Amino acid sequence: MKNTLGIEQKFAYAKEKYEAIGVDVDNALKQLKGISLSLHCWQTDDVTGFENSNAQLSGGIQATGNYPGKARSIDEVRQDIEKVATFLPGNHRLSLHAIYGDFGGKKVDRDQIEPEHFQSWIDWAKANNLKLDFNSTSFSHPKSGDQTLSHRDKTIRDFWIEHTIRSRRIADEMGKQLGSKACHNLWVHDGQKDMTVDRFLYRSYLKDSLDQIFAYKFENVKDSVECKLFGTGLESFTAGSHEFYMGYAVQNQIMATLDLGHFHPTEEIYDKISSLLLYTPELLLHVSRPVRWDSDHVVVLNESVIMLAQEIVRANALNRVNVGLDYFDASINRIGAYVIGARATQKAFLQALLEPINMLRKYEANGQYFERLALLEEAKALPWGDVYDYFCYINHVPVGIEFISEINEYEKQVTSRRI
Repeated sequence: MKNTLGIEQKFAYAKEKYEAIGVDVDNALKQLKGISLSLHCWQTDDVTGFENSNAQLSGGIQATGNYPGKARSIDEVRQDIEKVATFLPGNHRLSLHAIYGDFGGKKVDRDQIEPEHFQSWIDWAKANNLKLDFNSTSFSHPKSGDQTLSHRDKTIRDFWIEHTIRSRRIADEMGKQLGSKACHNLWVHDGQKDMTVDRFLYRSYLKDSLDQIFAYKFENVKDSVECKLFGTGLESFTAGSHEFYMGYAVQNQIMATLDLGHFHPTEEIYDKISSLLLYTPELLLHVSRPVRWDSDHVVVLNESVIMLAQEIVRANALNRVNVGLDYFDASINRIGAYVIGARATQKAFLQALLEPINMLRKYEANGQYFERLALLEEAKALPWGDVYDYFCYINHVPVGIEFISEINEYEKQVTSRRI
């Protein structure tokens, strides 16, 4: 642990600097602690899951790299998540895909999954002070192909409709037992590789499938639908585009999921926040980092993530936005990737919470645009890093780069022995 006196002294200085421009640092830290990130279980095992040991990714899903030590069982996934939690200040959630069920070595097809296959996850989450979220899984299955819920074949559509209804039922049981509504995210890869003529037909099928799925009401679920620009091998047409799901979410008053990697490379999603919140009850975010395409790189503290957090805080929407992580990097230490991305996301929200928003709003209302821009620029250099160090310190997690040596030791003692 760093010198605690130094941490406290730096925090006191930082607090003084922020208070001089009207920022309540203690309140910012209180709000930050209330932001529960939904950690994504698939970072631990490269989106393999536990349906069978020879799973092959498909549907545009690809984890690149072969860094040793990935989780090979439910116990190892849980072991890794528990370790990650020791590096993150605050209380967080875990997002599961349907392929991560506790199937006991039995073959359970996706239209047959039940809450019982996830009861051990619920019990584990309760024991570890975690809440759970859930995702139906349309990819990596013999019936996936290029389309699922938008397929021309009704029997294929019916299979995936049943799977998704059952997934929502599982999410409902998670929310009920854990006392916190579970976000259920629906994303399907449906599309076509080349010039597509019957776009309206496929989207009509997708809408009809969604209507059947959401005809079932569950009290403990927050439903969300996730768009995408395109998928690998499905570059020319995506049935579930942003416009499609935005319209569906607004019409049916459910959440839209905004993934940082699911839009054009030059398009930022922060500006969509205030628009969608005027028409939908809540939003779900998948914080990721695209590199030229939806490559799901580890989240870093870049401008996209900072602007995203700023827009949420400026809109007073922390209680209406659910924040999930979504990346799967198999080229570096997976635990390290988890921690880097989660802490980067927290840092972005801390910076947003430390903005001198009252003074900025005053300048804007008065048409003082020079002063507004000057203050925005000066705020970038304020000692927010010392505030984050203090946040880690008072929450009893490693400060600064201390987590690096601890993760290296975990690798030495645990993950390097997974052969």
